[in-house]
Amino acid sequence: MTEKSLDRKLAAIHADPSGTREFIIADAKDADMAFGIGAPGQSPEQHAGEVRFRSLEEYRRQIRLLVRQEAVDIMLMSASTNEVLTIRERLFDGSPVTPAARANDTTDIWVIRGGSYPQQPSRPFRSTTIDHIQCGHLDCAPGERHLGANLGLYSITLNNRLEEDLRTLEQYHQFRLEAERKGFRHFLEVFDPNDPQGLSGDQVPKFINDHIARTLAGVPQSGRPLFLKIVYHGPKALEELVNYDPHLIVGILGGSAGTTYDAFKLIAEAQKYGARVALFGRKINNAENQLAFVRFLRLIVQGEISPEEAVRAYHGVLQQLGIRPKRSLQDDMQLLTPVMSYSGRSTVSVPSGVPSPGSSSGPKESKPACPCGGTGPVCHCNQEEKTPISSKASPVGNSSTGETPDWSAMSPQERLQYHLQRLRARLGP
Repeated sequence: MTEKSLDRKLAAIHADPSGTREFIIADAKDADMAFGIGAPGQSPEQHAGEVRFRSLEEYRRQIRLLVRQEAVDIMLMSASTNEVLTIRERLFDGSPVTPAARANDTTDIWVIRGGSYPQQPSRPFRSTTIDHIQCGHLDCAPGERHLGANLGLYSITLNNRLEEDLRTLEQYHQFRLEAERKGFRHFLEVFDPNDPQGLSGDQVPKFINDHIARTLAGVPQSGRPLFLKIVYHGPKALEELVNYDPHLIVGILGGSAGTTYDAFKLIAEAQKYGARVALFGRKINNAENQLAFVRFLRLIVQGEISPEEAVRAYHGVLQQLGIRPKRSLQDDMQLLTPVMSYSGRSTVSVPSGVPSPGSSSGPKESKPACPCGGTGPVCHCNQEEKTPISSKASPVGNSSTGETPDWSAMSPQERLQYHLQRLRARLGP
């Protein structure tokens, strides 16, 4: 059986919490449990006077491509998509990518057109069950629990309201007991308050950190989450939580789409101050080319390229693939306030003080013979999506000799050119 990169990285992090550079990247393709029809994102096709969305099958097609690329460690899905891809298609058999499913869908992520649920205090709710995630039906037989995903995301939202918060934590308690009985692993998402009572903005990070520490104090190792998924509140709050318990692995959520620089800078800053996991959903799903976008996330956490260089290189790849970017390079280098709740109500800015943007001119659209830029006898891309099917990551080093470059002797421009050449080799010249 192929070793899952998640298990290997978790073991390495626990063995040396402060010394390892291992970093876990998850793609959150579970938005259909929050947004409904709009979950797959807007269609790239132009429709005059109306907004059109991708289909659920197009959404799942991107999941297949990203899993085959093997640059992410976890693919988070809804229970229904998990049934199709994990149980029926066996997509994850022989893959280092770990399948996971959203185990609950609290009311504050019900972002329904015309609805107002995210503006009301969160209430716990579960559409699916652990058995449905593990085997696709109720009451799995012992030999069936390996058929589906054996990892789930459980989310809670606390608002400093006694009755609502008590019910939320009671439901999490019941979930943990069931999960332990059925050998089901989970990670815990703690959203910022969506309708807080008596909390100022600067109190929220401390409120979240204290609740995490207090809630897990009564949970033995057998019932604890593998890692956390929280809003990035800045260096001070993140370091406080990481220093409290080095074996409580902290991950950050991505929030809204934002600019490319928002995503690249966020993952770099979070890693710098102790995060070991990033779970990006809309940031990946709204990218012009999801495979290239994820590949640059991986290069950043490996320390091979800076966020600023990655934005420029990403635009260079789009140009090579003949894909028109949504923003000019100058606009895409702007740092906004990307970290927010599903409803977009609460926002937290990532650190400022970044280098000035590069060239203001956006890349010109090119038209290679193959949609993904390939020039060989076979076009290794999805013709309809213009999405290259990238294979496994190659070792770091010179693209022709395999030698590792001397990073310290390279200028930013040389590192940028080096990574552009690597990406072109993978995705097509």
